[in-house]
Amino acid sequence: MNRAELADFLRRARARLAPSDVGLTAGARRRTPGLRREEVAQLAGMSVDYYTRLEQSRGPRPSRQMLTALARALRLTEDERDHLFHLTGEQPPRREATSTHVRPGLLLVLDRLNDTPAMVVTDCGEVLAQNALSRALSGDLLAHPPRARNMIRRFFLDPAAQELFPPEDRPERAREQVAGLRTVVSARPTDPEPAALAAELRAASEEFAQLWDEHEVAVRRASTKRFRHPAIGILELDCEILVNSDHQQQLVIHTARPGTDSYDRLQLLRVVGVQDLTPKGS
Repeated sequence: MNRAELADFLRRARARLAPSDVGLTAGARRRTPGLRREEVAQLAGMSVDYYTRLEQSRGPRPSRQMLTALARALRLTEDERDHLFHLTGEQPPRREATSTHVRPGLLLVLDRLNDTPAMVVTDCGEVLAQNALSRALSGDLLAHPPRARNMIRRFFLDPAAQELFPPEDRPERAREQVAGLRTVVSARPTDPEPAALAAELRAASEEFAQLWDEHEVAVRRASTKRFRHPAIGILELDCEILVNSDHQQQLVIHTARPGTDSYDRLQLLRVVGVQDLTPKGS
């Protein structure tokens, strides 16, 4: 592990970012350009002391999970991410057909969406990044182990995730999930990831297996969905999807129409965030 080179690389990557680049407010006047160490630590989900030691060439070798978090926090390109891994003596993640490294351009847009839920997902349903309002609406998916971050797997196998939609909407949502995955499987016949996910769900979920056998195909497009929040209630949100150039990462944005109950509830959700509003003793 090259501690001196790692420290210099981290400092330079931090210095080139402004708070507005990562969705933060600038606050009081800053003596030096760039993010503060505590802001990088917050974005990466690590302690300030740990990050400070890395920049001072005296920290322990970061785990692969921590390196991935740092790459996202500092908005590194894939080449820069690979360099970060090399500096610590780690092999960079293999550049799969579906990359889990969020494109900086998508993150730049995500960081500026402060008043509506938004997330970056792969075309196979793996959540790669969320903004604060998305976490408030559907939970902090990145806090779960990697296998539990896939929305399609969660929809069919996780009872808690199934509570996100009203029961009467579930059949339509299920068909959308299965038809979308089948489209990906057929579009990437040499990629084992989507086929393996489909095989896993066929074996584990009778509902998925029945829908899969119907052979419906659909590309994920804009739609209107209803979400059920335990404290706020039902929100009817318009879903818009922006895709990157290779169509393998998607920026999913949910908005409420002004003047509706859902719009007012979304504003309330923005205020309360992830606070637990469940009455005590319930």
